[in-house]
Amino acid sequence: MKNFTQIIGMFLLVVFSVSAQQEKGITGLNNWLNNWTEFKSNKADYGEANQILSGNINVNTKLYKKNIYLLQGSVYVTNNATLTIEPGTVILCDSESKASLIITKGATIIADGLETDPIVFTSNKSFKKAGDWGGIIVLGDAPINKFGSVSSVNFDLNPLQTSYGGTNSSGNSGILRYVRIEFAGAKIKAEGNFNSLLLAGIGNKTVIENIMVSYSGGDSFEIYGGELNLTKLVSFKSSSDDYKFNYGAQCNISNSLAIRSSFLSSKLGSRCLDIASYNKKEEVDFSKKQTAVVATNLTLVNNSDNINADIESGLIKEAIYVGENSSLECKKTVVSGFNPAVLLSEKIDINDANLNKIKFEQMYFNFCKGNIFTEFNSNNEDLENWYGNSIFANVYAKSDNKETFIDCFNEKRPDYRLRIGKIIASNND
Repeated sequence: MKNFTQIIGMFLLVVFSVSAQQEKGITGLNNWLNNWTEFKSNKADYGEANQILSGNINVNTKLYKKNIYLLQGSVYVTNNATLTIEPGTVILCDSESKASLIITKGATIIADGLETDPIVFTSNKSFKKAGDWGGIIVLGDAPINKFGSVSSVNFDLNPLQTSYGGTNSSGNSGILRYVRIEFAGAKIKAEGNFNSLLLAGIGNKTVIENIMVSYSGGDSFEIYGGELNLTKLVSFKSSSDDYKFNYGAQCNISNSLAIRSSFLSSKLGSRCLDIASYNKKEEVDFSKKQTAVVATNLTLVNNSDNINADIESGLIKEAIYVGENSSLECKKTVVSGFNPAVLLSEKIDINDANLNKIKFEQMYFNFCKGNIFTEFNSNNEDLENWYGNSIFANVYAKSDNKETFIDCFNEKRPDYRLRIGKIIASNND
């Protein structure tokens, strides 16, 4: 009897494993958004600050949950120091001085929150809005593709303290886990905005997981070079891009979510996933690795009440953009409510070599006006034939978000996991 029970148990385990491998979009037996996220951050009351953070932090320093901190101006962690932030700590970020936290190359941040006690960076204003403050910048010595292997961040900051890049792929800049970053992305004097979280030249021993960026005025997450594994990230109602990779980034991103609004967009871009190897071709050394991203089990959704109307009025653009000389392997990902789902740079020739660097497999394309196009070209027959081949096992559907996701309109605890019944093998648009 014992042997029979063991055999049944092993059989169920195998069946469950096979079933789990077929899931598309964000996954998990339970909704991992519960407990630590906040979808109504503009109504949250975090209290008043009783401690000030300003200037340089050049010795090991710890922030405690018992205090509420006010981050003023550009605060640099320097001199190889470690900034440790206790779970549950709240940091209010000063709007007037465009507060930013910069972890310089060689320094470390240990912001290791808990599911029941996340760390929060938010605006100090009573009426909060996107772009109230700067953002968090972490700089490391991992490879980038620029000439000279080093660069500096140009966000109206001290260039002597914002250098990044090197040769250390396994660099460790610390931990960011169970952290919320709200209302960051302030405008800078030059054109553009801060990013809510910029990771530049960061090595693969750095832990980046369970981070929620809400109402960003600039990109929610931007990665310059480096080598990173990113998981369980959330970008909620960003004005600009949700996840942007550039300058030779070598990244795996998995089980992550981007929720866009039709009415929040920037002239600088408003995509869920933006893959590029440079802004200017002359900046980079083509003997180095160019940007390569593996994206698995993402959910990219435009959370509109009327997707058709918003598409027709021009409020909705593409979800994914891939630039030339970059590669993207996108698997088991849900793209719902965009126009179109994917846009490739006009500079990418449609040939076997390039298509082998841009892969879409076991995707779930839902309610998109067109699936995969080349920029400025309305004829996508070659791309549809290629990615519509049964070997890629891509699925196409036309269901609204309420039918597609378990509970996406729950204002407090939404659930963006795909309804299991929606995974139906199909190769037809």
